[in-house]
Order: sequence, then C-alpha cells, then structure tokens
Amino acid sequence: MESQHIEAQLKWALAIAAMMLILLAPALWNGFPLVFADTGGYLARAFERTLDIGRSALYGVFLRAGSGLYFWPNVVAQAGATVWLILLTLRTHGLGNRPALALAVVALLAALTGLPWFVGQLMPDILLPLSVLSMHLLAFRWLALRKVEIAALIVIIALAIAAHMSTLGLCIGLVAALAILRKFGSWLRLERPRLDLTSAATAAGIALALLSNLAIANSFSFTPGGPTFLFGRLIQDGIIARYLVDRCPDPTIQLCAYRDQMPTGTDGWLWDYESPLHKLGWWRGYEPEARRIIGETLRMYPGAHIKTGLKATFDQLIALNAGEGMHSRDNAHTEGTLARWIPDAADRFRKSGQQRNAFGFSLMNAVQTPLALFATFTLPLLVLLGYFRRISPPVATFALTVFLALLGNAAISGFFSNPNNRYQNRIVWLAPLALAVAIIGERARRDHGRQNTAS
Repeated sequence: MESQHIEAQLKWALAIAAMMLILLAPALWNGFPLVFADTGGYLARAFERTLDIGRSALYGVFLRAGSGLYFWPNVVAQAGATVWLILLTLRTHGLGNRPALALAVVALLAALTGLPWFVGQLMPDILLPLSVLSMHLLAFRWLALRKVEIAALIVIIALAIAAHMSTLGLCIGLVAALAILRKFGSWLRLERPRLDLTSAATAAGIALALLSNLAIANSFSFTPGGPTFLFGRLIQDGIIARYLVDRCPDPTIQLCAYRDQMPTGTDGWLWDYESPLHKLGWWRGYEPEARRIIGETLRMYPGAHIKTGLKATFDQLIALNAGEGMHSRDNAHTEGTLARWIPDAADRFRKSGQQRNAFGFSLMNAVQTPLALFATFTLPLLVLLGYFRRISPPVATFALTVFLALLGNAAISGFFSNPNNRYQNRIVWLAPLALAVAIIGERARRDHGRQNTAS
C-alpha cells in the first residue's frame, strides 16, 4: 500500500514538472523570460517608486524581486500558479485523480492556445484568467476546497486586482453577475453561488491595490490612467473629433488649439511624443480636461457612446491572434529600462530569440484563432445543455462563468481602452479548458452510470 502511494506521488511529481516545462517552453527556448513593451514601465515603478499610467507598482516590485536571477523566479511562480489552478479546477470537477489526464489537458492548452506565451511573459496578463478560475472555485466549488486552498485563492485574486485595474473591473462584474445568478440561476437549473468569499477576495484586492501604492509610491490611490485610455478610444471612434467640431473654438478647452493635430488612433494619442497629449502635460497634466470632455460627450452623444462601445466589445471578443508585441521593434523602452537598472539582464535580453525576431505566429494563429472562436461560442450551448440536463450543473456553471468572463473582459478592454489581440488572447484559453472539462467530465459520468447499471 505504501509503495503504491509513493508511486502515485512520483507520477504526480513527474507530471507537474512536465506541465511546468511545457508552459515555460517559449520562454526557455527564448533564452530569457518573454517581455512586452509595457514590461519596462512596470519594472521602473519599483526603482522610481512612482505611479504611472496603467503600470502596477506592486507587479513592478514582484519583477524586481526576481531580477537577481534574471526574472526566472517570476515566470516559474506564474507557471506554478497556473498549473495549480488548472489541477484544482480538474479535481473539484471530479477529474483530479489521473496525472496523465491533467498533463494531457495542459499540453493541449499549451499547443492550441496562447497560454504559455503569457505564463512565460513578464506581464500581469496571466493573473487575469487565474483570477477568473479562482472566483469560480470560491463561488461554486468551495465545498471541495481545503481551508488553505480557499485562502490561497483569495490571495491570488487580491494580487491579480492589485496588478492590473482591468482585473478589478472584471472581478466586480463577476461578483455582480454571481449575485444575479444566486437569485435567478435556479431558472436556468444552475448551481447557486456563494458570494461572501468572492466579495471578500475582491475587497482584499481593492485594499491591496491602495495600500501597496501607498507603501511603494506614497500615494493612497489606484493605478492611474483609466480616463486617458478611454479618451484614446473615443479619439479612435471619432467621438472626440465630433466634439471638437461642435465646441471649438472655446478658450476653456485646451485641446481646441490642437484640433488640426489630432491623431486618429489610440496608440497615436498615447505613445506618439508629438501627440497633443504629451504637449499638454501627459496624463498627469491633461487628465482633468479629459475627464471633463468624457463627461460632456456622454451627455451630448449617448447614442454614439453606446454604439461604439458595443462595437468595441464585439471587436475585442473576436480579436484573438497571438504574437502581439513579440518582436524586437516593440521593446525599446523595456530594453532601456533594463539597461538603466539591471545592465546584466539587459545584455542577456539582447541575446534572446525575441530580440532576434525568432518567433513567427502565422501558423499558430491559423490553428488557434478558429479553435478559440469555436470554444468561445460553444460555451452558451453548454449552458443550454445544462438546462435540459444533458450535462451536469457544475459543468454548465463553469461554462457560464467562463463565458461571462470573456464577455466582461471584452467589454472592459474594448470599451475603456481599444480592441487589441493581446487583451482577449490572454484569457480565451479558459474556453477550451471549459470544453475539456465538459467533454471529459460527461464521458466519465456516463461511464460511471453504465457501470452502476451493469452492477
């Protein structure tokens, strides 16, 4: 008996090690953890001890903590959290006693989604889908969790919220959806969620975001930048141009002086140093007027806001290609930040495959994008099958949670920023995971039923 237990533990240890290696494969092949154009902005927060637009100071401290080993501890931690949450999801859905099955699920997700490209990247993007899995487990699978697991899930959600404000918006939206589901979910024959744990985790994330910024940057506030990103999306959708036509000339509106110099897209507004935004004092100097103009356009053009917001949400929902920001041309700021603060890491970074443009994503996207779209729009069908009792309520509830998260992420990213492939690609791997749980779980349930009938 003891030998069987040791053998089982060995199998799990080997399977988990293999899962970690699979999820870290792109970073290992790269020779350096993957970076994005924003990575330098996060890292700089820990050294400069200031807040900047859309860059979590806490995640910057996390990066700095692993810089002595060239950030490998960071991506190993991200891989470990991802493996643990996938295994916990499988276990609480009755699929957790087979290491070979768990390894196969992780391998398929790595091969058929962008998951490993976010696990091995020095960005908080991977924490967004991990917070969704954590919210689902706390709401619906809490009876199958140990106390230490519940505590760990709350910590993951809190860290994810403090690492990026879009996660805060998504978690608040999920708590609201769970409250509605608690009241009306029985009509859909779904499980009744528990709200106190998810609400507590979200509150903990809000507190951690505020307190970490206070400790690091001496500012009891959230990570800034929301109005600036939204303003850029309104420029891209033509609402700001319409506003300037209707209101200029007006000496109380600084932007009127730059009416003929306005960019047409969000990126031009934010990152072009010749943009009026930079001439008007960057986000710190211009945010008061940006807030005012956003409020006035909401009153003046409510229909345009609704129309463009819905379009941005749909465009974001189907923007799924991998590879955004994975080329050397995207990483000048990150390279400069590394060179300034961690020169040894900068030397290693310059030798990475990413900086030699060694990655190609055309074939990957030809396979992954159609699969991701199929999986996304299959989720409502699983909910419907749950209503007709063709699949179990836990599986239908998991599918609904993931679909709501995908919609919420698309709405937050598309409406408050602008559609980008990275925003949806970072979370869409949850849809194939939900499909895998449905297919494997229902097959196991039917096999078990046949066995009981035969006996």
